[in-house]
Amino acid sequence: MEKYDTIADEQLILEFRKGNSEIMDYLMVKYKSMVRKKARAMYLIGGENEDLIQEGMIGLIKAVRDFSPSQGASFASFAELCVSRQMYTAIEASKRKKHMPLNSYISLYEAGEGTDEEKKIPLIDTIEPVVENNPETLYFGREMTEVFVEELKGNLSALENHVLYLHLMGTDYKTIAELLGKSPKAIDNALQRIRGKAEKLLAR
Repeated sequence: MEKYDTIADEQLILEFRKGNSEIMDYLMVKYKSMVRKKARAMYLIGGENEDLIQEGMIGLIKAVRDFSPSQGASFASFAELCVSRQMYTAIEASKRKKHMPLNSYISLYEAGEGTDEEKKIPLIDTIEPVVENNPETLYFGREMTEVFVEELKGNLSALENHVLYLHLMGTDYKTIAELLGKSPKAIDNALQRIRGKAEKLLAR
């Protein structure tokens, strides 16, 4: 990655748009310290510092996607703006959830509506437990060890690595497709390939 250190960000983005996907990884690493610094200065209600960092990284990816030299600003300035905007949006969304009226909540422990028999069953008892052997949980859940993730990354293409990164952050298919300039079908195919490679690693 050091080969990119002497090249201007604006030129790197042009090369990225020509198909050099390695540049996205370089820019993510280069600007992650900026994202972390901004995350430390903000507070996400009900969240963790890591949640803001994840939001900031999504903002950084959007900056790479949307940057245009014709705007008259450097990429560094534009990236900082996109990261801040993404974090502020997350914070505002968190505040709205925090201040929802209490009467908008449904108690999990109150009997539900329905027939006399159904009314006796609290809502919490109708929620099915998570199936621990669900493939999504096995392959993409938070319980994945860092060692396994790093080993898996070594077996993935550049596109698959980007898809995995965004998927682990909880980004939906449509947003991943928009961020990476791909169709939702291409993202789904990439996730299927990732699952296949994960299965092979787990079966060893």
